Amino acid sequence: MKNWIITAFAGLAFLSAGAAASAQTIKLGTLAPKGSPWFDNLQDMASDWGEASNGRIKVRIYPGGSIGDEQDMVRKMQIGQLQGAVLTAEGLSIIVPEVLALQMPMIFKTDGELDYARDALKPELEALFEARGYKILNWGDIGWVRLFARDPAITVEDLGKQKLFTWAGDPELAEGYKMQGFNVVPLPVPEIFSGLQSGLIDALFAAPVAALSYQWFGIANNMAELKVLKLIGATVVTQKTWNKIKPEVRDDVLAAAIQAGNNAREKIRNFEDEAIRVMQEHGLTTHPVSAEEAADWEKSARSSWVVYTSSNVPAELVERVEALRDEYRKQQATAN
Repeated sequence: MKNWIITAFAGLAFLSAGAAASAQTIKLGTLAPKGSPWFDNLQDMASDWGEASNGRIKVRIYPGGSIGDEQDMVRKMQIGQLQGAVLTAEGLSIIVPEVLALQMPMIFKTDGELDYARDALKPELEALFEARGYKILNWGDIGWVRLFARDPAITVEDLGKQKLFTWAGDPELAEGYKMQGFNVVPLPVPEIFSGLQSGLIDALFAAPVAALSYQWFGIANNMAELKVLKLIGATVVTQKTWNKIKPEVRDDVLAAAIQAGNNAREKIRNFEDEAIRVMQEHGLTTHPVSAEEAADWEKSARSSWVVYTSSNVPAELVERVEALRDEYRKQQATAN
């Protein structure tokens, strides 16, 4: 769900032991464009994997959607053309739809709420990925999704007058938007910029760092100051790839990946406000959203949850996420 994309890093595999062992190249896809914080982190982590394997693991990164959208990446992992990918929740949900329980619009208000719920569900979600042939190496964030639009879209009614981007191949997301009265246009993420240029779309939900990295804000240069959801992501490799790694190497490889995810998450969180400031210096206008308008957005957003809970996301799992969120809020209230 959402728009965009994310954090994290690289893949692996081990051919044979010994100094004479030849390097294995691991192909890793990502929507993160060159020069973005996510891509820079991937390069750092690819280097760390090489060191951890004494040069026998090499990572070839395909950035910026150069090999397709996240649907394409998942398909290419399934047929062996890719060994891994850095995916947002959009791509992760193709493999494990239950991930979307953490992505219901307006379900969280703070990073702490998301972290608490995600940490509680990690073992369960990671087991589902393994059962479906994938290994989660780390979790990360893409950022707090905001609304960017050609004309100011501060209210639900404002957005209903514009053409809204939705991920191609995600009928649930499109249906959820339609339930809220929005006019949607499905596109692959790599085509968003040209869609804005041509007028095919006028608005999109995106994380600020993504809007800056892709330069979407240059056309959709009005941003509503409303946190819709915290878009998450993860680095995955196929289980087949993971199983090729020698047992004595796996712990170091996984530890490096987890550290990479933690570093990227901290970097993105620290950079988000700076990204907005940079965009403001280059023509972005931000628009406050009143408490009343925010309440309308929340009511509208929650009306779309049924699209997911009536299809591939168990309603009881969403209820558990809400219970975890409320538990965290109570703990924070007591602590303060």
